[in-house]
Amino acid sequence: MKKIVIALGGNAISREFEEGNIHEQFANTRRALVPVVQLIKQGHRICLTHGNGPQAGNMLIRVEESRHRVPPIPLGVIVADLQGGMGYMIQQTLQNKLHARGINKQVVALVTQMLVNRDDPSILNPTKFVGPVFSKEQIAELIETRGWQVREDVGRGWRRVVPSPLPIELVEREVVVSLFESGVILLACGGGGIPVFRDRTGKLEGVDAVIDKDLSAAVLAKALVADALYILTSINQVAIHFATPLQQNISKMTLQQARQWLAEGHFPAGSMGPKIQAAIHFLQAGGKEVIITSTEQLIPALQGKSGTRIYKE
Repeated sequence: MKKIVIALGGNAISREFEEGNIHEQFANTRRALVPVVQLIKQGHRICLTHGNGPQAGNMLIRVEESRHRVPPIPLGVIVADLQGGMGYMIQQTLQNKLHARGINKQVVALVTQMLVNRDDPSILNPTKFVGPVFSKEQIAELIETRGWQVREDVGRGWRRVVPSPLPIELVEREVVVSLFESGVILLACGGGGIPVFRDRTGKLEGVDAVIDKDLSAAVLAKALVADALYILTSINQVAIHFATPLQQNISKMTLQQARQWLAEGHFPAGSMGPKIQAAIHFLQAGGKEVIITSTEQLIPALQGKSGTRIYKE
């Protein structure tokens, strides 16, 4: 039986073509957890993590629409809020599915912090788009009054950009490992984890940033000494020469090929790049395999019928 970390994309719970209300999110969560339940039933030990892109975007819109009435909420607190809210939704849904199948397992969602370097290059050069779209006429005031950095999100409009520092270490590592080893099904590092750094005295301080959830999933999987990392996204297979006449879907990829194709620019930073980086980091740390596929195709991917499997040579 394997120790497995499964990273659910935020889009698995809020889909682009939907309103994104809570009823739709619960329905999507129920669908997303079908293959997870199958793996638990087979005896595998599971730790879940999740993205929060669509949900954080909605939360930031709420902040903007209500800032004239209530104080705004910083990004770190938004990530923490969503760890609780989305964790509750995933936790309860999974508990109900396990109960219906007579599987007696505890499911626990944890609020977890992720250590980053306060001197990470992205702190000085933020590139991660967050929140609502603004008009060009609005951005001068946003920069002056709020100290934001704002850039054009091509095809959409002007948006705030924030740092996306590399995750270094899970702050609550010992607790997470202890619970996982005891047989608890965990949800940890939601939204990439709450970004924090240690000051010179060792005290933790929050960072107004967001962490890529796939890179955090690799840190989490390393801490748990997991055998496998499954990254669930909106596509069935990874491709090189994506969206060109030369597009080639990849069913199997060695660690060396992953490094090479990443260096050649096949996997852009804003889409597949972090997922491939996470796979590389996990395998280099001793992991055995990474599978990247859609939620619906995870079980076929485990049978070699879909998805992309990345492994050491």
